[in-house]
Amino acid sequence: MNVPLLDVRELTVGFPVFGGVFQRRTGEVRAVDNVSFSVAAGETLGIVGESGCGKSTLAQAILNILKPMTPQVLLTGRIDYHGNGQPVNLLSLGPRAMRPLRAQIQMVFQDPFSSLNPRMTVGQILDTPLRLHTRMSAKEREKEIGWLLQRVGMEPPCAARYPHEFSGGQRQRVGIARALALRPKLIVADEPVSALDVSVQAQVINLMQDLQDEFGLTYVFIAHDLSIVHHVSDRIVVMYLGNLIEEGDADTVYHHPAHPYTKALLSAVPQPEPRADRADRIRLTGEIPTPLDKPSGCSFRTRCPIARESCARSVPPLMLQATGQLAACPFCDDGNS
Repeated sequence: MNVPLLDVRELTVGFPVFGGVFQRRTGEVRAVDNVSFSVAAGETLGIVGESGCGKSTLAQAILNILKPMTPQVLLTGRIDYHGNGQPVNLLSLGPRAMRPLRAQIQMVFQDPFSSLNPRMTVGQILDTPLRLHTRMSAKEREKEIGWLLQRVGMEPPCAARYPHEFSGGQRQRVGIARALALRPKLIVADEPVSALDVSVQAQVINLMQDLQDEFGLTYVFIAHDLSIVHHVSDRIVVMYLGNLIEEGDADTVYHHPAHPYTKALLSAVPQPEPRADRADRIRLTGEIPTPLDKPSGCSFRTRCPIARESCARSVPPLMLQATGQLAACPFCDDGNS
């Protein structure tokens, strides 16, 4: 493989917990726990997992916005960005040093309404990044805004309207246009279609794929629906309670899952035939453990149908499976899985 565009190595994100009369530190929530992966230029990496597994925190870490949001956050590891030839560890950059890279790394947010300023017109929203990061004249920016709206399937006159005047799908198109405005190399999409109707989801996903082909974009696509992630991704990583538990080619992970948790996720994907036999569906028991008190060893062992006593002793590393992907389970080949 060529040098990756993004290389995440042993990333850990911890949020301190304070309590007591004097508000002393009493613990730590590890939202992301020793996660490593790479993203090649032009590919789509899908990140999937249940709510609360650390996907959004991982997205915010990639964009290096956690420190300004939560100054007490604890960050270790590296996030190397290779977009300018030489690798740059994003975690080592402050706001001023990070600003030139903002044009190359953009984000599409989950909620298309709250991510757009309700007091600004669509034209003002799209004009802001152009005004801050380019030397275009006002007339050039106006022309560029019209072009951006057309690229996402909207008409230039929409620039004069406010976000509340649009549907959810249209608002998300505006969010995509804003992310596209500076011609980024990497776009982090944090559940960009989860708040949309199913029919609109397909339109937005097709739009994102068309834009990727046209502009050579690289996506980190985050979702909790494994079927959507499979449709858009070249590779998939699966997270559970802050840990990366499976990684591999999208078709392999989707059609031949190795880890018991990935199998359970796939089993939960809705079927188009409501009367289809679902006798083989995997139903996990128990609740997701709290990140404040993660189980020892494998974090999935308290809900795993093939857990052994040894699973509590140490965190299993990612191991190469016969089907080609990596999975953090030494008992993947167990017949009961």
